[in-house]
Amino acid sequence: MSAPVKLRILFFSVLRDIVGAEEVSLELPDGEGDVAAMLAELYRRWPELEAWDGRIRVAADLEYVGREHPLSGVGEVAVMPPVQGG
Repeated sequence: MSAPVKLRILFFSVLRDIVGAEEVSLELPDGEGDVAAMLAELYRRWPELEAWDGRIRVAADLEYVGREHPLSGVGEVAVMPPVQGG
């Protein structure tokens, strides 16, 4: 049996404005410890985030990861909008 996954989630740019915080703590239940489950929980809490679903970038401990990436053992997750040049 796996333990819950406890994460420190950092938000950037417009996503920080939607959430209303620079960072939040999140605990995912047993067996739901991947990026997809984390995003689903974030969308449940802040439905406005889901409008960014296809464009959000996620980094786990400073490394970009896909939605299937497990978050067990990860301490910090960054949730970012697409990078824009200028």
